[in-house]
Amino acid sequence: MSENQPLLIIAAGGTGGHMFPAQALAEVMLRRGWRVRLSTDARGARYVGGFPHSVEIEQVASATFARGGLVNKILAPLHIAGGVLGATLRMMRDKPDAVVGFGGYPTIPALAAAFLLRRPRMVHEQNGVLGRVNRIFSKRVDVVACGTWPTELPAGVEGVPVGNPVRAAVLERAGAPYIPPGDYPMSVLVIGGSQGARVLSDVVPPAMASLPEAVLRNIRVSHQAREEDMDRVAKLYANAGIDADVQPFFRDVPARMSEAQLVISRAGASSIADISVIGRPAILIPYAAAAADHQSANSRGLVEAGGAIRIPESRLDPDALGAQVVSVLGDAQGASLMARAALSQGMPDAPQRLADMVEKLASKGQDR
Repeated sequence: MSENQPLLIIAAGGTGGHMFPAQALAEVMLRRGWRVRLSTDARGARYVGGFPHSVEIEQVASATFARGGLVNKILAPLHIAGGVLGATLRMMRDKPDAVVGFGGYPTIPALAAAFLLRRPRMVHEQNGVLGRVNRIFSKRVDVVACGTWPTELPAGVEGVPVGNPVRAAVLERAGAPYIPPGDYPMSVLVIGGSQGARVLSDVVPPAMASLPEAVLRNIRVSHQAREEDMDRVAKLYANAGIDADVQPFFRDVPARMSEAQLVISRAGASSIADISVIGRPAILIPYAAAAADHQSANSRGLVEAGGAIRIPESRLDPDALGAQVVSVLGDAQGASLMARAALSQGMPDAPQRLADMVEKLASKGQDR
C-alpha cells in the first residue's frame, strides 16, 4: 500500500452486527484504491479473520459502561480517555481522508479524535434505532447513514438511507435460486447472535422435535449456539433423531443460508440484510433485551413485505415456533412467495452506495 493512497479509518465495536458491515465497506474501498485501517477493541479483533489481509488492524483501548461491576464503571472513563488521546495523536500524524464509525464503544476513540481534529467523519447505524454511541455522535459528524429505514433519529438530525452493507461472500449468493420445501432433505439454519442465542438453544430443538413425522424425517439443522450450550443442544437434536450441525460460529453462513429452505434468526440488522439479499423465508425472534427494542424495528420491513414471520420473545415456546415452521415447510408455494418477498427487500448495492458517500465526504473535506 502506498502512503499516497487516501486513508479511511473504519471504527467498529466488537459484535458481528457492527463488524460485518464494516468489513463490507472495507472490501469496496480497497478495490477503489484506498488504504483501510480498522480501529476496534479486543472483542472486535475476534472478527478480523474475515477482513481482507491488506486492512491494517489497530486495537484501541476502550471500555463499556454496560458491563462489569462498580470498579469497571469507575475506570471506564479513564480507559476511554486514554483511547481518545492515543487515537488523536495517531490521527494528527496520519491525517485520514475519512473516518467512519459503525457503532459500539470501541468507536469512541476514532470518532472523538476525528471530531477534535475536524477530519471528515460519518456514522453508519445498522438498526432502526440509533445505538448509544452513534446517538452521542449523531450531531458531531458530517453524515448519519442509515441501514434500516425509517430510523428513529434525535431531533435535528437528518439521516441518509443507504441500506446495510453485506460482505462479498453474501453478495456472491445474492438471489441464489430457492429450492422450495418438499419430500426430500430440507435445511434449516438457526442463527442467534452472541447475546441472544440462549433462548433459541432452549426453544428451537424441542420445536423441531415436535414437527410431524412427514416433515421431521427430512430435516437437517445448522444451529449456531453459544459454546457453553453446544453439548446440550446437540444432545437434544440427537435424542429427537435430527441430523444437526451445532457450532458456536459458522464461517460459511452465506453458503448455509443459500442452501436453506428456512432461516430461524434473531432480528439483528446484519442477519436481516443477509436474509433479504440472498432471499430466504425467515422466522424472526427479536431479542427482547435489545436497546429500545430495536430488533423489532429492524424486522418491520421484512415482515410487512411477507418475507418473514415475527414471533415476539414473550410468546416464544416450542409449540408456537413448531406451528410456524410447519406453516413454512408444509407449503411449498407459500415458502417460495416468502423467498421472493424477502429478496424484494434486499439492497445488494448498499456497499457501493456507502462507499460513494465516503468518497463524497472525503472530497468535501479536501475543500474545507
